[in-house]
Amino acid sequence: MTGVLAVDAVGVTKTYGDLVAVDGISLQVAQGEVYGVLGPNGAGKTTFLRMLFGLIRPDAGTIRLFGRTREESGTRALDGVSGFIESPKFYPYLSGRKNLAGLARLDGGAAPGRLEEVLGIVDLADRAGDKVGGYSFGMRQRLGVAAALLRDPQLLVLDEPANGLDPAGIRDMRALVKRLAASGLTVLLSSHDMTEVEEICDNVTIMRTGSVVYHGGIGELREQAPAQGHRVSTADDGRALELAARRPRLEVAAHPDGGLVARGDQADVDAYVTELVTAGVTIRGLELTEAPLESLFFMLTEATG
Repeated sequence: MTGVLAVDAVGVTKTYGDLVAVDGISLQVAQGEVYGVLGPNGAGKTTFLRMLFGLIRPDAGTIRLFGRTREESGTRALDGVSGFIESPKFYPYLSGRKNLAGLARLDGGAAPGRLEEVLGIVDLADRAGDKVGGYSFGMRQRLGVAAALLRDPQLLVLDEPANGLDPAGIRDMRALVKRLAASGLTVLLSSHDMTEVEEICDNVTIMRTGSVVYHGGIGELREQAPAQGHRVSTADDGRALELAARRPRLEVAAHPDGGLVARGDQADVDAYVTELVTAGVTIRGLELTEAPLESLFFMLTEATG
């Protein structure tokens, strides 16, 4: 199926009464890429993924998976597609291995050795005999990925796979997705974390209240991002702003929580800080604000009007 898109969504819309949950979204995911659907809670990400899996029907538009639509192919449209929506659920009184074995039987069986193979892929081989009730949240998330991999999919769909995880769990989940992507698997994941998407994804769609506010590559997104911000706390912000006015390549403005935010090239920020000290303006604090891509994400998704 070379050249056929893994996901080809055109004009997809879903409404609930007066609420437009997804508003005419179009996106294309090529085979072999890692694609992110990014947005805050309520942006419409999960609704879109539910339509992709056929759990709900769009009111308008078309979704093709490897060239197949639900209307044309029925459940066969999901051949080669696997994943989970929201957090995966398991029987807590059964072991991880027995949970997977039961799911495999429900799905028509798994290839010999596949169950142990996927447990190894998600780093759960040593805990496969333990009851899932004793698993951490991160382990259950990884078991969900293992369950999705049982059918050896071409497209893996993950809904906020790192949501609710502690820092170690987030690190492990990102490493797992990177390994899967390196194997050639197509991955479509949703997230509200710009850092997660930046580290993992090739291309991204950013959503706000059901609509698309950005389509494109991570590299193109970086080009649109503002310069890294530095929050500067001083004993005399008025004088600090006066000195900043002399530096046209530096943008300095009041921070809503107090102090100033300076944006510009690192060399310009360093020179500004040096000038403040030389002028006798006491600096009480200097720290980085959110990363440039994270800042752009907030600008895109929190805009009004």
